[in-house]
Amino acid sequence: MKLSGGVEWALHCCVVLTAASTPVPAARLAALHDVSPSYLAKQLQALSRAGLVRSIQGKTGGYVLTKKATDITLLDVVQAVDGASPAFECTELRQRGPLGTPPEQCTKQCPIARAMGAADAAWRASLAAVTIADIASTVEEDSGPQALPTVGAWLSRATD
Repeated sequence: MKLSGGVEWALHCCVVLTAASTPVPAARLAALHDVSPSYLAKQLQALSRAGLVRSIQGKTGGYVLTKKATDITLLDVVQAVDGASPAFECTELRQRGPLGTPPEQCTKQCPIARAMGAADAAWRASLAAVTIADIASTVEEDSGPQALPTVGAWLSRATD
């Protein structure tokens, strides 16, 4: 399974928004991560359409999480950015070609499709079991208790 780079960017934004005390402009989030502001804006729009963040207009506007970090899963973010389609789609290849199995004999789902579907379900369950809050707490464990507060303070400054 290959995810778009936008998923990584969106996940990082959600994590750092947990530390923000005020709405954070997209340009500020882009500067923090040293990424393209226009591409990041598209990811934030996808998060907004999914109801995970909202944009607040005005001079002090920007993005905020719409839910508690404990209520946003990694799967929520992945699906917001890359969609909910399964990673594998069976085209019934077993029914093609000169020795293809007639459709009426295909009474069960293709065994390859079953295996791939089970793997997809396991992957999604794993992502659904981890929240943005879980990741934020890991950041604190890995980088120290001041990591996110320092990011939060930087995000709230008007300029560097």
